[in-house]
Amino acid sequence: MSTETAMEVVIKPKQHFLGKVVKTNIAGAIIDIGAELPGVVHISQIQKNPVNKVEDVLKEGQSIDVWVRRVKADRIELTMIQPLDYDWKELKPETIVKGKVVRLETYGAFVDFGAERPGMVHVSEMVHGYVKTPGDIVKEGDEIEAMIIDVDRRKKQIRLSMKALAPLPEVKEETKEAPKQERKPKGKQNKPHKHVTEKVETEPVASEPTVFELAWQEALDRQNAKKTQQKVKKVKSRSAQQDEILSRTLEERLPTGG
Repeated sequence: MSTETAMEVVIKPKQHFLGKVVKTNIAGAIIDIGAELPGVVHISQIQKNPVNKVEDVLKEGQSIDVWVRRVKADRIELTMIQPLDYDWKELKPETIVKGKVVRLETYGAFVDFGAERPGMVHVSEMVHGYVKTPGDIVKEGDEIEAMIIDVDRRKKQIRLSMKALAPLPEVKEETKEAPKQERKPKGKQNKPHKHVTEKVETEPVASEPTVFELAWQEALDRQNAKKTQQKVKKVKSRSAQQDEILSRTLEERLPTGG
């Protein structure tokens, strides 16, 4: 590759290249990725498990997959261990990620989306509405899309939400329909009958007086009659006295003959 073409290559961290092993040594290997600067893979970046000798894994002329770790002034540091899609510093709320469901629990689903730890979608963050169990919505191996809603770096926890990307359910407005009126045949229409409730007043039935009540009433009548007679006598007595006084007065004032 010419120098002009090499200069056009943009090198950035996590960028993937198909490289060729140029040379190996005790510390690692030199890899050609088509850039102006040489690429270097340290022995610790050949694979996740420890490597005793570079020659046990890499051979000159071998084609390998490598990713950029850092770009320095004199070299490009590479790794054969596929880097995470998201470092902790890159995990921010409202970031949309795609991943695979790797585990189901009663309270939610764990999703591997390329971070150090799988993110967890709580059962309440799966869909709008009630969900009994996560298995009603997703299964292990499902590819899903979710939004990061919280990151706790100290506890290494990532909370995801699927319903944050789902549209809100439409709210149907209930319309009250007017009651349908029965159609009457054309022609003479009968007026609605008014139901009149007649109030029948009944006179209380007087109960017959007992013997004791009759005797008591008779005694009261006699007593009232006696009182009436006494009042009459008093009135007559007062009237007679008044007449006598008036007569005497007249006799004293009138002159007598003689």
